[in-house]
Amino acid sequence: MTRLANDRADARATSRLGSGLLLALLSAASFGMAGALARGLLESGWSPGAVVLVRLSVGALALAPFAVRALRGRWWLLRAQTRPVLVYGALGMAGTQFCYFSAVSTMDVAAALLIEFTAPVAIVGWLWLRRGQRPRPLTVLGACSAIAGLVFALDLASGADIAWTGAAWAFAAMIGNAAYFLVSGETDGVLPPITLAGAGLLLSAIILAVLGAVGILPMHANFAPAVYAIGGTPWWTPLVALGVIAAAIAYTTGTAATRRLGSRLASFVALIEVVASALFAWLLLDQQPGPAVIVGGLLIITGVVLVRLGERDVA
Repeated sequence: MTRLANDRADARATSRLGSGLLLALLSAASFGMAGALARGLLESGWSPGAVVLVRLSVGALALAPFAVRALRGRWWLLRAQTRPVLVYGALGMAGTQFCYFSAVSTMDVAAALLIEFTAPVAIVGWLWLRRGQRPRPLTVLGACSAIAGLVFALDLASGADIAWTGAAWAFAAMIGNAAYFLVSGETDGVLPPITLAGAGLLLSAIILAVLGAVGILPMHANFAPAVYAIGGTPWWTPLVALGVIAAAIAYTTGTAATRRLGSRLASFVALIEVVASALFAWLLLDQQPGPAVIVGGLLIITGVVLVRLGERDVA
């Protein structure tokens, strides 16, 4: 009986890992299309703040009926999880978006992305200091491989202009990104992932709307068609895709994946978003990925595999 129970537990763990990896990959791919979709809007005259605000607002509206249904009338769950929801929406979503756009206003986009995507390393350090979860050698090696992959994928070898103010904003975005993964995996499974994502999107949209209303975050739009490599499209089409796919689906699947994989592994799998961004830029903007992006993608995937092996070693 004991052996049968162990076999069933192993089967459940394997199934949970498999579904978690699929959800994490779907999340990374969904997030990855955001940059290419937004680029068409930005070039037509939209401000970054306006694009992000509409993206989060559409995502919140798209998830609202499903998030409410998942609660099944148990509104007390939201009250019980007020603190993590606030951190998730304010810091993990709105804070990350605002700090990232503040960073790219004074420094190279590639350098800002690299700093923000060091969040998995920060999570490893946080879990070590806060919970005593000392990283195994494979985890450390995986982190090094992933960071090296980012350097290649973002083509930083040619050099980047880093301003101290921009770097500070980028590190703030990294903290927000790390908070997103930590909160996603630490709500004790009380709130359904789709409800947590919906509440976070609503809260982050409200925060960005307030920032725009007081003039901290510039807001302006243009209703001319957005132009991509595949042709022009009405302005609302990429906005709907940004809200439904790159926000609602991306955050829901990312949160569900983190519940299954844990904050550390999920954050490393999310690094594949960089590769996905390059692929969508190729399809929608005709920006063909060079050899450096391919090498970077392989290094990132290697890093994810090494981190997973390190996690299994801990178990």
